Amino acid sequence: MNTLGNYINGQHTESTSGRVAPVFNPATGEQTRQVVLSSADETRAAIASAQEAFAKWRAVTPLNRARVMFKFKALLEQHADELAEMITAEHGKVFSDAKGEVTRGLEVVEFACGIPHLQKGEHSLNVGRGVDSMSLMQPLGVCAGIAPFNFPAMVPMWMFPVAIACGNTFVMKPSEKDPSVPLRLAELLTEAGLPEGVFNVVNGDKESVDVLLSDDRVQAVSFVGSTPIAEYIYSTASANGKRVQALGGAKNHMIVMPDADPEQVVGSLMGAAYGSAGERCMAISVAVCVGDEVADNLVKRIGEEIDTMRVGPGVGLPEEAHMGPVISKVHADKVKEYITSGVEEGATLLRDGREFVCKGNENGYFVGPTLFDNVKRGMRIYEEEIFGPVLCVVRAESYAEAVQMINEHEYGNGTAIFTRDGDTARQFCEEIQVGMVGVNVPIPVPMAFHSFGGWKRSLFGPLHMHGPDGVRFYTRMKTVTARWPTGLRAGAEFSMPTMK
Repeated sequence: MNTLGNYINGQHTESTSGRVAPVFNPATGEQTRQVVLSSADETRAAIASAQEAFAKWRAVTPLNRARVMFKFKALLEQHADELAEMITAEHGKVFSDAKGEVTRGLEVVEFACGIPHLQKGEHSLNVGRGVDSMSLMQPLGVCAGIAPFNFPAMVPMWMFPVAIACGNTFVMKPSEKDPSVPLRLAELLTEAGLPEGVFNVVNGDKESVDVLLSDDRVQAVSFVGSTPIAEYIYSTASANGKRVQALGGAKNHMIVMPDADPEQVVGSLMGAAYGSAGERCMAISVAVCVGDEVADNLVKRIGEEIDTMRVGPGVGLPEEAHMGPVISKVHADKVKEYITSGVEEGATLLRDGREFVCKGNENGYFVGPTLFDNVKRGMRIYEEEIFGPVLCVVRAESYAEAVQMINEHEYGNGTAIFTRDGDTARQFCEEIQVGMVGVNVPIPVPMAFHSFGGWKRSLFGPLHMHGPDGVRFYTRMKTVTARWPTGLRAGAEFSMPTMK
């Protein structure tokens, strides 16, 4: 059995912890390899490697750091298919979706290539007579990233390219469910010329995470995952004096107005609800229809589309599947339990994915696309993040009721409205209490040069990921106010200094 270890100080290292976790192919249910669960001491060794590398790396000019990122970008493009195949084999998403994930991660690398401009700071001449001020955006030191299973390439690349480009060093803790891609990214970074110790990968579980949250050498922690864990990450790391960006769960609503284009709504909603088997923090899991006529038409059309969906393994079919399996048997059982609870609480189950079996992959972790109508506030399937291929249709009498529903939900990650009316769309963008908003765009994930993050219990910490917020998060501002000797002739001043 192939065992995946760690990547520390520019090379693969074996673990001596004696603990491993299985890695499965979700489409077949077969164990394909195992991954080490590192000890606290091994995690500290990765931190020590990053700490030792920091002094030299921070002294590398931004231009030369950018050149490493440019080489890394070229290698990502060269190996994109390979990375996508690795994602499909361990996560289960279909190949085209996996390829899209690599592309979205690569876009953050492209953004990081602009670090000589992004890290310039500001300068003001003559803030006082003969006195100049400037701001310096300096790196923090050792930074850590803790990634979820659903985007093993993209989410790590939300973190480490910007951190490294800013002059920091990094320790990455991937999900133990699909750890191969981050290790391959580490190899590609080394091939791109990144010095030893600047980027390290530690595979592990809570034992490794707790070291990253408590070790004094770690200055900042980035996390994406469920809200309970995000809250734990934020509170623990903050208590240990670290800056934190912890992205949590979501329950993304899409309002469908009576004037919306039906074809556009159905096509957008199918991909947004069932793409990647719903295992996206930006998936649309609630469609809020304004008016019964809108809802009746939508559920009819969505049901018909579900009946034509291809569900199967991410590769190997004559025609690519629309949707693959979920990540594990445990998670498949959890999603099915949510479906059962929806029925018990009175929602109308129109398409039931609990008994779906993929022919030829009977042991895979498949849940069929599921559709509920007449979902009400207070039901578990409405209130909680299911993270599976389950779409809930809620009926609202008015636009105002639909907006109130979204604003009162505990999550505020992403949302969308479909309408032809510009006034309604503009009002929605202004008053909705959600961090990322789409107008006739179902999954409004910002491009890399903007920042990604939600509101309310979808984000813990003040700064979002990548874009301008990413640069702010991975740098510490220092302001210098300078006057040179020719301006010191007046002698000492003992009162509060003011600019004259």
